[in-house]
Amino acid sequence: MRAPVHRLKKSEIVWLSKHKCQHRHDFLSHYQCYLAEHPNTTRRGFFDIETTHLKGNFGVMLCYCILDDATGEIKSHVITRDEVLNHETRDKAVIRSLIKDLTSFDEIITFYGTKFDIPFSRTRALIHGMTFPTYGTLKHKDVYYTVRHKFSLHSNRLENACRTLTGTTNKTGLDPLTWQRAAYGDRKALAYILDHCREDVKDLRRLYYKVLEYAYPGVRAV
Repeated sequence: MRAPVHRLKKSEIVWLSKHKCQHRHDFLSHYQCYLAEHPNTTRRGFFDIETTHLKGNFGVMLCYCILDDATGEIKSHVITRDEVLNHETRDKAVIRSLIKDLTSFDEIITFYGTKFDIPFSRTRALIHGMTFPTYGTLKHKDVYYTVRHKFSLHSNRLENACRTLTGTTNKTGLDPLTWQRAAYGDRKALAYILDHCREDVKDLRRLYYKVLEYAYPGVRAV
């Protein structure tokens, strides 16, 4: 992984070219080693949501999880049965909690979040009259595109990518009946879906560090 010289100052490029990593290569050409040996203070979170529909104006958010890379803590919030049945508020408390947790991070990592998790969350926030993190205030990396463009898999789904590239996956199965029960507020089904979301962010973190050296080092703004 080469250093992103287009984003670096001249003095930083010179320093990287003159100093070597444990493999005896300069940090300019082994930038991943530099990142590993000189960790920064960027607070990174691995983010995933579960919803009742793929579109934010039709469905609601059942839960979300954000795994704090520094501490291993998983921040989460799951909708309650009363909230599911209240058509006035629905996932309002979940979205409010999500915005608070998202803004405590500098960078979030998702899997297909560019097309789903981020726009769905933003849509639900605006529907509830809340301010979602505006453009440029939160950095975002989407591991899905690294898997899609840098590897050759029969399926680019998170479960398959983890099983193939890391050798294991924690992903739990979800049958349609569980999903339907959760949509109607079944507590056992909601608890199962929250656990499913937790395992997803654990898988995502493991996959991220496995494929990181093959990815473009830049980030997008949410």
